[in-house]
Amino acid sequence: MDISGLQAFISVAEHASFSAAAESMHLTQPAISKRIAALESELNNRLFDRIGRQIQLTEAGRALLPRAQNIISEIQDSQRAIQNLSQEVAGQLSIGTSHHIGLHRLPPVLRHYNQSYPQVELNLQFLDSEQACKAVLHGDLELGIVTLPPNNSDPLTLVPLWNDPLHIVASEEHPLAQQKVVQLSDLAEHPAILPARGTFTREVIEKMLQPADIQLQVRLSTNYLETIRMMVDIGLGWSVLPETMIDANLRSVNIKDLKLSRQLGIVYHTERTLSNAANAMCDLLLSARVDEQ
Repeated sequence: MDISGLQAFISVAEHASFSAAAESMHLTQPAISKRIAALESELNNRLFDRIGRQIQLTEAGRALLPRAQNIISEIQDSQRAIQNLSQEVAGQLSIGTSHHIGLHRLPPVLRHYNQSYPQVELNLQFLDSEQACKAVLHGDLELGIVTLPPNNSDPLTLVPLWNDPLHIVASEEHPLAQQKVVQLSDLAEHPAILPARGTFTREVIEKMLQPADIQLQVRLSTNYLETIRMMVDIGLGWSVLPETMIDANLRSVNIKDLKLSRQLGIVYHTERTLSNAANAMCDLLLSARVDEQ
C-alpha cells in the first residue's frame, strides 16, 4: 500500500476537502485526486462520497482512517528513532502553541533555539491549547507548548513549566472595582467576558464557581485573551486574565481566599519517540523555567 496515498487520504478526510488537502500537502488538486483514486482501486472500495461540493467518508473510509493514521504514525516514529541514532539535532520540528504563550513566554526561548540549532526547520503553529493537544494526539504536531489540560485521560505526557496566576479583572470604572469587599456571588450581578466553553482556562473558572453554584451572565466568549483584555478595558464586563496581562488600565478584583492559576507547559504523545530536535527544545524550555525561578 502506497504511503503517499494514505497520507493524501488522511489529509482529505481531516479537511473534508480535496483542495484544502492539496494546499496543506503543497500538491495540486489533480495529484491528490490521483492518489485517492489509486488507493480506492487498490482497496476495491470507494473511500469518499462526493455529494455536490461536500466530501464525506464512506463506511470503508471510516474503517480505514484510524488504521491509516496508526500506520503513518508508526512510520514517523520509526524514522525519528533511527534519525536519533546520529545524535544530530536537525530536520523539521512541528510545534503548536497559543497566541498568549507565543507572545509572552516563547520569544527568548525560540531565539536561543534558533541560534543553537540552525539546522532545525521550525514549523510553529498558533492554535488554541485544546486544538494543539488534539494535533499532538493525532500525530500532526510533535510538541505542544500550551495551557495544560486540568484533567488528562489521553496518552499525553504533560510537563509543567510555568505556574500562570489568574486574576479577576475589571476596568477602573466598573462597579466591582469600586467595591471594598467583593464576594464570589457578586460576580453573578455583572456581565462577564470569558474564554469559550471547552477551553482549559474556562474549565478553571467553572471549577472556581462550582462549589457556590453560581450562574454567570456571560456577555461574550472568545478564545483570544488580548480581545478579552480590550473589552474589559472599555468597560463591557469583568473577566479572568493572566497576571502578566494586567496593565494600568485594569483593576484586579480581590475575593478573600480565592486564588486562581493555570499550568503552562509541554505536551507530547506518551507512546511516540521524540526527535532530537524536540528533545533539545524540551531541554531548553526546562532550562528557561529554572532560570526564571
